[in-house]
Amino acid sequence: MTQRSVSVIATVLNEGDAIHRLLDSLLAQTRPADEIIIVDGGSRDNTVAVLSTYQARLPLRVLVEPGCNISQGRNRAIAAARHEIIASTDAGVWSEPDWLAALLAPFAQPGVEVVAGFFVPDAATPFEIAMGATVLPTLADIDPATFLPSSRSIAFTRTAWQRAGGYPEWLDYCEDLILDFRLRAVAGPFAWAPQAVAHFRPRSSWTAFYKQYYRYARGDGKADLWRRRHAVRYATYLIALPTLLACALGGRQARALGWLGLLLGVAAYNRRPWQRLRAAWEPLTWAQRLLTLGLAPLIRVVGDVAKMTGYPVGVWWRWRRAR
Repeated sequence: MTQRSVSVIATVLNEGDAIHRLLDSLLAQTRPADEIIIVDGGSRDNTVAVLSTYQARLPLRVLVEPGCNISQGRNRAIAAARHEIIASTDAGVWSEPDWLAALLAPFAQPGVEVVAGFFVPDAATPFEIAMGATVLPTLADIDPATFLPSSRSIAFTRTAWQRAGGYPEWLDYCEDLILDFRLRAVAGPFAWAPQAVAHFRPRSSWTAFYKQYYRYARGDGKADLWRRRHAVRYATYLIALPTLLACALGGRQARALGWLGLLLGVAAYNRRPWQRLRAAWEPLTWAQRLLTLGLAPLIRVVGDVAKMTGYPVGVWWRWRRAR
């Protein structure tokens, strides 16, 4: 069978210090890209200069589009691509050598228009290990029939992208989820390529993590995503938690029930992150392992607070836009 050509696309903004990882991993692919198109959104650092040093070694084109958001950048990269199959990745990742080959393999089957790849945490510190285990799924968590891939690791046909209407250029975050929904509506179930692995570094500070999840939730509000999930979160923190705390501080019988409810709730809420941590503990000392166990619940709470503050901002933006 004739090998189908592929265009790899990505967007960047002020990634001069990190872009080497992605480009070096693209150089190391067992199935090289036929072309790579990267859209720079107007970097003020040396990102474009770094990209230019790889153009002799990679089939790389760089489009500088100051002020464009991620959706606009991805759409412009795809519009400029020469090939029917598009593989999307991100500036903040590096890919396994077989990443592109694994993404392309399912296209040999008739009817495949979208292939979902996977990504894993690329953690360097105990904080990042705790972060990855708390917020990122493992393969064991994935149901291929319902999995919505990140644009860090996905491939689709240009035809499917066109029928789906492309990435939503009015949305600054969660844009890849909207494209996933659109692609599923026009192309049906996605093929699953778990070997197409991109490595993504979790946020390394509380401030960066809070901003990330605030923006994700603001994007949910703008796009009207996950109403039930957000409602459950508000109910948990504004109704269930205060009720249990009131019981825990009340009379003897109520106090026992309150503390039991709090302990069971914390255990249930952190069960899966703690399970993931055990698989990521190998490079850590015992003191660091205990630290990560304590960090996981704090990461949960900070992430939830970020979501609860960001979501209504997005909803308000959507309501104002609809007027």
